[in-house]
Amino acid sequence: MELKTSVGSEAKQNASEYAIEMLNITKRFPGIVANDNITLRLKKGEIHALLGENGAGKSTLMSVLFGLYQPEEGVIKKDGKEVKINDPNDANALGIGMVHQHFKLVEIFSVLDNIILGVEPNTAGFLKKQEAREKVVALSERYGLRIDPDAKIADITVGMQQRTEILKMLYRDNEILIFDEPTAVLTPQEIDELMQIMRNLAAEGKSILFISHKLNEILAVADRCTVLRKGKYIGTVDIKGTTKEELSRMMVGRDVEFVVPKKESTPGEVLFKAENLSVASKAHKGLAVKNVSFEVRAGEIVCIAGIDGNGQTELVYGITGLEPLESGKLFMAGRDKNGKDIPLSEITHLPIRKRSKLGMSHIPEDRHKHGLVLDYSLEYNFILQTYFEPRFTSGAGFLKTKAIREYADGLIEQFDVRSGQGAITTTRSMSGGNQQKAIIAREVDKRPKLLVAVQPARGLDVGAIEGVHRRLIEQRDAGNAVLLISLELDEVMNLSDRILVMYEGEIVGQPDPKTTTVQELGLYMAGAKREKNGEAN
Repeated sequence: MELKTSVGSEAKQNASEYAIEMLNITKRFPGIVANDNITLRLKKGEIHALLGENGAGKSTLMSVLFGLYQPEEGVIKKDGKEVKINDPNDANALGIGMVHQHFKLVEIFSVLDNIILGVEPNTAGFLKKQEAREKVVALSERYGLRIDPDAKIADITVGMQQRTEILKMLYRDNEILIFDEPTAVLTPQEIDELMQIMRNLAAEGKSILFISHKLNEILAVADRCTVLRKGKYIGTVDIKGTTKEELSRMMVGRDVEFVVPKKESTPGEVLFKAENLSVASKAHKGLAVKNVSFEVRAGEIVCIAGIDGNGQTELVYGITGLEPLESGKLFMAGRDKNGKDIPLSEITHLPIRKRSKLGMSHIPEDRHKHGLVLDYSLEYNFILQTYFEPRFTSGAGFLKTKAIREYADGLIEQFDVRSGQGAITTTRSMSGGNQQKAIIAREVDKRPKLLVAVQPARGLDVGAIEGVHRRLIEQRDAGNAVLLISLELDEVMNLSDRILVMYEGEIVGQPDPKTTTVQELGLYMAGAKREKNGEAN
């Protein structure tokens, strides 16, 4: 493959052209070389994308630049001069800031307190908070980063939290801005806003390093893109001269199907039914879900689409048992401990474990809060919901470590979960995408009658997304029911057999995925279009 720009040709250019040069960086962890002799050069005033599969070494490389890790080999130059970055304080002193994939914010502090934390303006030890507020408000207006300085982090949206992280960098007058998977938890509207913010920052002379799995975003906003694969440098290309297909081949090493083929759905019996569900909101005193009814049949994928914050989260909490219902009933067909089918029966008040044993699996929206115990090993996370079964626990109550290890090794291989030390890897140390793949492996392997999948491809690269979509279609084709909750319009259109659109806690439309358009779907999601009968049956 012909690369538009190579390390060799870049090296001949004037070093002063570059804000940052990371030359021949190698970083090792137990059992893995995360960065293997990688060179990356960031030009002044450019948006430079860093692309790679889950676990390719992108976040590690940026953590080296930010001083969180020390490389075993290689040097870092800023403005052509070699620098030593021992910790994030050194990075900030050099004008380097970073928005991490999982935000570094104090939830009980206000937005303003988080932004100024560590660099509070003071005179003789007295905090000058009004001065800080004025600077923060001025920065937010200048860059279009709307925030409420007095709101607590725990009470604001994920998109607002990200704006807080960006303002933290700008408050410190950082010139080199690192965005690690900045769109992984944002709605489509928030992503568009972030793209424009990044363009504005680059136009002001800021230099941006942008880690992403999303090829459309890279093509839309980046000037150049460096690709990593399994810890190695593959190449750097100019965005104007490349395509989505070329980038995906560089990243994965093969051609990727962006739309997974699926045969016509043949729905069978009703496996799940929600009847007049109402769920309370945590953000206000009213209802987040208002009198919602729908059903999911065997052999179909039903997708609940909508802009984030319209009741989807609370609906899933009610269905899976994470939150109680205000009113309404839930019904599910499942299987008993002997694998015998159980007809549709009420599960409204069943605890989470009994729903799981009946045949409900849940890929959660927040993998850290509801999906994993981060300080457990990967193998223990795989058995969180099944450890009590005879295959994993002896009659005396002792875990069967050999059986657990063999089970974990099988899932790791089958689902391509990449970790430095295999089954014994501490889950916290894995990349976000591989944490997500571990959850999907666990939930799909339970062979559920009902799979509730919330943003299942969040944080995954194109190759892994293709794999996840195949798994969902396999579940459908095996005669199980799949309830998909997604903010990604492409995912909604490609996977759904039926679409239900939620707006302000209600089902407002059921557009046919075969005939609807993205534009029509957007109208339903924005509340501009509504079917006369707002209830889905």
